[in-house]
Amino acid sequence: MTKLVFSYAHADEALRNELEKHLSPLRRMGLIEEWHDRRIVAGERFAREIDKNFADAQVILLLVSPDFIHSDYCYDIEMTGALARDERGEAVVIPVILKPCHWTELPFGKLQAATKNGKPIVHFPSHDDGFYEVVGSIKRAVASLGEKSRQSHAAAVPSSASLHPSQIVSTLRASTTADRSSNLRLKRTFSDLECDRALKECFDYVANFFQASLEETNARNPEISTDFTRVDAKGFEAKIYVDGKRRSQCGIWYAGERWAGDITYSSSGVTPGSYNDSIHLEDDGYSIYFKPLGMSFRRGQNRERLDQRGVAEYFWDMLIEPLQ
Repeated sequence: MTKLVFSYAHADEALRNELEKHLSPLRRMGLIEEWHDRRIVAGERFAREIDKNFADAQVILLLVSPDFIHSDYCYDIEMTGALARDERGEAVVIPVILKPCHWTELPFGKLQAATKNGKPIVHFPSHDDGFYEVVGSIKRAVASLGEKSRQSHAAAVPSSASLHPSQIVSTLRASTTADRSSNLRLKRTFSDLECDRALKECFDYVANFFQASLEETNARNPEISTDFTRVDAKGFEAKIYVDGKRRSQCGIWYAGERWAGDITYSSSGVTPGSYNDSIHLEDDGYSIYFKPLGMSFRRGQNRERLDQRGVAEYFWDMLIEPLQ
């Protein structure tokens, strides 16, 4: 399986999410596993986890936009390191041009972009059309890596016809990893600091997810208007209008600590003490996750363990359902 890592500016997170959905067929076929910095869990060191995953990646996607080029971290650290690994033949770097920008004279301008002639995703008839082309390029790159790996392995293992039987056994032993148990997890106790940080990071992710989703809904539907208002650091409100009439709204907030209803949703806006549903932070001794209280129409989903994206999708479905 090929490890694929995204290098992107957080301002382009909505487009990265779309691309990730289009990569689902490759993931379900067992061809790739993806990673990006939103997978970093509470308690892990941000820069160290990024460095580790970029060092392990076989395919690195540069999601290029004005925000990407403007970001010192994306440009000076992630992009520079990725190109160095590409030069050494350790990874394949693929630029995915999201938005128009002057990129061809930059260090990665010599690389083949994922779309024909580096056409920006936002210039396709739809984002789906653009990402379909991107996934095709990634699929070909993954297939090429797989073929090179098979050829390297075949060249490294001598022909059995030229070996004494005892040498064949030695060769097979040398090329086989020793068996070990897959049951290596150990329980641990998560600190209040880790839990509080996980809760805050989840809320911030949900807020950014809603803002990007509202903007995209507005862009795709001329009759739709949307509004996103950050009430304060711990709450925001979202509204969707159709031809000027408000059709759906919500408020989402959190208390900043673990309590009943850690992140709360209300169709009346930010109204502490009155809500339609809520998400609780829990852990099983191995990982931190979120579970819905399941007070609303969510079809028994209160048994699910959700990550940050799952929480955002859970609440977004509640907001968008009246329009569907």
